[in-house]
Amino acid sequence: MTFHPDLTATVAPSRARIHHVRAGELVGDTAQTSGMTRLEAVSGKTVGSERIWTGETHVAPSTNSGNHHHGEAETSIYIVSGRPAFVFHDGAGEVRIQTGPGDYIFVPPYVPHREENPDPDEPAVVVISRSTQEGIVVNVPELTPLPVAPA
Repeated sequence: MTFHPDLTATVAPSRARIHHVRAGELVGDTAQTSGMTRLEAVSGKTVGSERIWTGETHVAPSTNSGNHHHGEAETSIYIVSGRPAFVFHDGAGEVRIQTGPGDYIFVPPYVPHREENPDPDEPAVVVISRSTQEGIVVNVPELTPLPVAPA
């Protein structure tokens, strides 16, 4: 196998191999928000990642998460199952985005939001990736809009 010349530098052993995290190996020892369960798969803690965090979130039937944001992290969300809604404040009022399996959501840094699962029977399951190595979670008492610079 031929390596690119940029790959000849010495790296830590954990950074010189591909890591396989099996479905049953996800870790629940991460920041939590009421009404949901976060499970960590890829992080600085689990595989030594430096710039990404990936995991699952489960929102039980008929449940709302607490209001929260993810600090400096950009967050990408893929809807695996269920029909969760994502709620944030746009400055005029609360905005509710209804999703379904196969949809994606992008949450910018510091935007307070919450997840809601209105289904009385089916849990909502989503896969989350963040632009930081750890799953930053800051629980907040209410949804407030971020100040927006004039255009």
